Amino acid sequence: MSSTTTDAASADRGLFVVFEGVEGAGKSTQVRRVADRLRERGVSHRLVREPGGTEVGERIREIVLDPALVMSAEAELLLVLAARAEFVSRLVRPALAAGELVLSDRYELSTFAYQGAGRGLGVDRTREWNRLATGGLTPHLTILLLVGSEVGRARQSGDADRLERERDEFHRTVAAAYERLAAQDETIITIRAEGTADETHDLIWAELTRRWPDRFGNFSSPNEFHEGGTARGGSHLEAGEAGEEFE
Repeated sequence: MSSTTTDAASADRGLFVVFEGVEGAGKSTQVRRVADRLRERGVSHRLVREPGGTEVGERIREIVLDPALVMSAEAELLLVLAARAEFVSRLVRPALAAGELVLSDRYELSTFAYQGAGRGLGVDRTREWNRLATGGLTPHLTILLLVGSEVGRARQSGDADRLERERDEFHRTVAAAYERLAAQDETIITIRAEGTADETHDLIWAELTRRWPDRFGNFSSPNEFHEGGTARGGSHLEAGEAGEEFE
């Protein structure tokens, strides 16, 4: 099953790319590295995160991730969607209408995996509620970084937030949901991210460059990046194995 892409007006002008993954997969690290590389090249872009990005969204983020709070699954979902409604209307849609490149740390796929599957609310039901918040706006591409939930959690450092503190079974359910959802949607590519941050970045940049050379530029040499084919609908790119810092 393929998701409906961004509306026609914005699809013709802007570009919306989302980074996803379980805790410790490295998505925050990788989206920042792509943004840094674009900045070095003088390429205009906007780096955002979910939940967050707006004043309302950042306050909701604090509530959702506060380990001192206990809330129902329904309340958690509605908070996330309230933040997303602001995120889409105030940040993403205006940016796309202006022809901007938007890089986002998480978006709706997280909700389907965490609240739909992990919290047991149902992915189909969550999709319906999510559509109200997004107005049907979906990414041009979602890059899903895959690591085992145990590997991801072992990489984490610092104080864990409310979701990071969830039981192992919750995180395994989320990881399985991510892979299942990716297999159903051709706008999602999966990249095995057990390797170094450099190896994973090379695979991501190669895929972005292949798809949008006008935005991301061409390779400076044929050996600068790891080779790999297109990954979509359950296939994936893969980096070598090693340890490094990840978020």
